[in-house]
Amino acid sequence: MAQQILIDKLLQAAVKQGASDIHIVYGQPPVFRLDGRMRKLETKTLEAEDCVALMKSITPERCQLELQENGSSDFGFAFGDMARFRVSIFKQRGYISMVLRQIPTDKLTPEQLGLPECVVKMVMRPRGLFLVTGPTGSGKSTTLASLVNYINETVDHHIITIEDPIEFYHEHKMSTINQREVHVDVPSFSDALRRALRQDPDVILVGELRDLETIEAAISAAETGHVVFGTLHTNSAQGTVNRVIDAFPGNLQDQIRTQLSTALIGVVAQTLLAKISGGRCAAYEILVVTPGIANLIRENKTFRINSAMQTGAKFGMQLMDDALFNHWQAENCTIEDVLAKAASPDELAKRIVNAKRGILEEEDEGGESAA
Repeated sequence: MAQQILIDKLLQAAVKQGASDIHIVYGQPPVFRLDGRMRKLETKTLEAEDCVALMKSITPERCQLELQENGSSDFGFAFGDMARFRVSIFKQRGYISMVLRQIPTDKLTPEQLGLPECVVKMVMRPRGLFLVTGPTGSGKSTTLASLVNYINETVDHHIITIEDPIEFYHEHKMSTINQREVHVDVPSFSDALRRALRQDPDVILVGELRDLETIEAAISAAETGHVVFGTLHTNSAQGTVNRVIDAFPGNLQDQIRTQLSTALIGVVAQTLLAKISGGRCAAYEILVVTPGIANLIRENKTFRINSAMQTGAKFGMQLMDDALFNHWQAENCTIEDVLAKAASPDELAKRIVNAKRGILEEEDEGGESAA
């Protein structure tokens, strides 16, 4: 029974300290990820049986079976009213390991996340595909939950989410919301997406565009008058457009370019940075699909998207490195942190050096004129 108390204590401590992840690995104490850094807890080193007992205390039967058969399994579970966790259990060197990602129960507003107005406008459009991309753990789920919650609070839509596992729980507000979990409520993303079209949806959220079938179904749903949200693990808006097209065999790519140019509303690529004051903030690259951008996609000129984004500021477009520069300028983040996330670190470093020089020169001029 002592073990059961241990998992509760661990979860409680993680919620209290605001840890994003808990790592349970044989041969070392539990580890929390706090503001992006790994911190070992000052408790006993975990033995093999500790890891097994901790795993069994929270893992549903079907996932324990899947772990035995496939060597890993994922599921979501609620820790009372305090928090939800997305859990991945797996074997390594024959031992059981576990990673628990904390999913906050309160959904932040787009403003709190620093999402610009143009993003909110894009998702309120009557139809189209809206993609949120970025590396694992960059806050994509949080962004999507915030936008879905915004729609839920402001319009009377029918929203269907297809997730693996379900992360944020949404209540019915102005909208009606159905959340389907892959492997529990439905066999696969692509199957759920095809069936969703018969369920009178206005908005469909697809947790992950994992394979060709799912991407295809998402584009068709967006074309037939639904707003479809999806995520991909790409680092830039331009890279995202290419990734979607490259998922298709060569002979279909021209047709997909045409479909994507009309179906895509926009792409938000994001990354998380540590804030100087503690906590984390997101930097966003934003692509709004204007008629000009749609032409570039259709005509296979995606390599020109970045320069079009530079001139598209009036539509709300922004490149990642500009967002990072702004975080540095606002003294939210250190130079090291923004350069580590930059698409072109050398360019950004030059820009920061010039900006610093500009600040120093202004101060000098100010000093001289005062003399």
